[in-house]
Amino acid sequence: MWELYALMFEKLVPLGLTLTESKIYVMLVDLGRSQAGIISRKTGIHRRSVYDALERLIEKGLVSYIKENEKRFYVPTDPQHLLELLKHTETDLQTVLPSLKAKYAEAKQKQETLFYRGVEGIKAIFDDQIATGKDVSIMGAARNAPEILKYYLGHYTEKRLKKNIKLQLIYAGKKNKETVPNAEIKYLPDEFASPVSTNVYGDKVAIIVWGVEPVAILIKSKEIAQAYHSYFSLLWSLAK
Repeated sequence: MWELYALMFEKLVPLGLTLTESKIYVMLVDLGRSQAGIISRKTGIHRRSVYDALERLIEKGLVSYIKENEKRFYVPTDPQHLLELLKHTETDLQTVLPSLKAKYAEAKQKQETLFYRGVEGIKAIFDDQIATGKDVSIMGAARNAPEILKYYLGHYTEKRLKKNIKLQLIYAGKKNKETVPNAEIKYLPDEFASPVSTNVYGDKVAIIVWGVEPVAILIKSKEIAQAYHSYFSLLWSLAK
């Protein structure tokens, strides 16, 4: 097992992760989720260094966290996100990706409420939309998303079109002649304007706050997603 870990560390470090980040990410993929103290004991890395590395991994969109009884549990993002984060080294990554994805699938939690921070975290959510492959309904579509996501939005759109994922977008405010491929667009009055955007797809709900440093919560729950789908349908019927 440790020989496999060593191979993964070796492949991940040149991809832009530090050795500490690589060890922690691989350990999280193996565990499914864990607290910082447990990661410290299993990797032999000082707890303070573990916390610092976890914060950097969150910023890179490779780790999120959930809170249970005031305790923070860290959860790895799907290793597929590494391809978006480090496309120019895709060949090296493909050699280790199958093993990482197998471990991720084994340990993935059934009930998920994940927290993301920063642009890379938002990209991870958009990558998840592509991976899920379901149409996306968006309440409070963000007009500043292209400014924040920059070139990534083009890559997202290209992949979305290839998988024929349709968008339903509700903007607040006056019509600005937004052009979005394979999408239906409606508008609500200005009083509905908010920096918060809600994306509903499959059995997931992503609530995104589009600030200078965007933050998001991703909820995986069939019941909650159905409730948001119903709410979206109501707003859609009122929008013009």
